[in-house]
Amino acid sequence: MLTKELKGEPYSKTAHRNALAAQLEDRSDGSIERKHQNISAVLIAVGYPYIPGYKPLGNYQRLLADVVVERVTADQHLAGIVSAAVSKPATPPPIKGILDSVEPPPEGTPFSYFGVSEALASHGQHINPHVDYLEREAQNRSLGRAGEEFVVAFERARLIQVGEAALAEKVEHVAVTKGDGYGFDIRSFESNGRDRVIEVKTTAYGKQTPFFVTRNEVSVSKVREGEYHLYRLFVFRDNPRLYWLKGSLEQTCTLESVQFSARPR
Repeated sequence: MLTKELKGEPYSKTAHRNALAAQLEDRSDGSIERKHQNISAVLIAVGYPYIPGYKPLGNYQRLLADVVVERVTADQHLAGIVSAAVSKPATPPPIKGILDSVEPPPEGTPFSYFGVSEALASHGQHINPHVDYLEREAQNRSLGRAGEEFVVAFERARLIQVGEAALAEKVEHVAVTKGDGYGFDIRSFESNGRDRVIEVKTTAYGKQTPFFVTRNEVSVSKVREGEYHLYRLFVFRDNPRLYWLKGSLEQTCTLESVQFSARPR
């Protein structure tokens, strides 16, 4: 199903579930669905996209982590499909009713990805070098720029809707006009004229897909806490949706170190 999802091919979750149920004893449809949600959680932890219809769910067995990690790290065909999908160029999709794309932020995920690191160490490293495809997607400049342009259009529409067309004309795509390094991508405004500074993170995948932030972005979000917004775009290529987090990233997100700067002692 993940292969078909990434290639844009049709498939039936119901047919897949029914085929599984025929091979299992005393498993309800709900228990099979929850197991697929567990698989989504493992896929995220290993740096793979998940199927949007299966919201990640923790509290899975270590055996599940072992099996999923062994399966995906050994599958070079799947790796090639994922690599092509996350690197694919993007353009801002045409959309009517752009202001209707807003959703509430997702609920937090108060669980750790149990057993995935151990499973990677025992399976992935000696089969294929481990690649975090979600991080690779985050480095897709075409996708990132398309997401920023979408948010520029969204902000102008939002301000026009509240009767502030003059402010809408002043919305600035800072990442283009001044370059990277400011800790945000777009300068917009509140209806009272105060700054709204926006960092945009874009993914083609589901709402629960984690995103990556820099130390500078975290610092700027703290210094400009009252103005700072992180706009998260998701399912961007198909039907762009977004939510935003306002304030310091230290307060609105669970931050985990995934890379360290090191120098000899």
